[in-house]
Amino acid sequence: MSQHLLMIEDDARLAGMVSEYLAQSGFAVAHAADASDGLARLQSHETPPQLIILDLMLPDMDGLEVCRRIRALPGSLAQTPILMLTAKGDPMDRIIGLEMGADDYLPKPFEPRELLARIRAILRRRGDNDPPTTSQLNFGSLTIDRDARTVTVSGQACELTSYQFDLLVTLAERAGRVLTRDQIMEAVRGRELEAFDRSIDVHMGRIRAAIEADPKNPKRILTVRGVGYVFARQQD
Repeated sequence: MSQHLLMIEDDARLAGMVSEYLAQSGFAVAHAADASDGLARLQSHETPPQLIILDLMLPDMDGLEVCRRIRALPGSLAQTPILMLTAKGDPMDRIIGLEMGADDYLPKPFEPRELLARIRAILRRRGDNDPPTTSQLNFGSLTIDRDARTVTVSGQACELTSYQFDLLVTLAERAGRVLTRDQIMEAVRGRELEAFDRSIDVHMGRIRAAIEADPKNPKRILTVRGVGYVFARQQD
């Protein structure tokens, strides 16, 4: 059975080439030429996509705004993985995209094989190709539900972006193990990152603000100076 993707891209030639290439690997790609069409397709009664390929520069709306609107949609649509495409190479664009809720970032021009590899990595991480696992991770008052993609502390919901949720799960699943920044990013995004990319520190600060009683003196996500981070095993 084909896996359904939605590509929001104004370059019809590129969209056609990508669709043809991905079809060889079992993906059915629906194409929207602008943001309005893409958002309309998402909210239609068609089969929801398992992943969205989103261009940053669209004729009717900035891709970052499209990403924000997708994350504000009701129900499971808001959790649809987003792979952002852009011709811009500025690291700040990448950081902003991740903070807006994108799951990965691929600058143009790109190799189709790399696009395919990243799509597969995102879907693998989301569990589309993995055997079922226990849904919840419990650490005292902190509950992480991987299926529902929710985080609560003492029953109160914590607001995290999709990317921050994945970072938290990556650490929590390896509680007690010190991970370098690159190990964390590779686990979350399915590939190694450039050494200068430290957007993870920004995300860790926001995760702490959401789940820690005192973010300035964290008890759950600890910094290991000169190495990376560790999720503490202790219960409340």
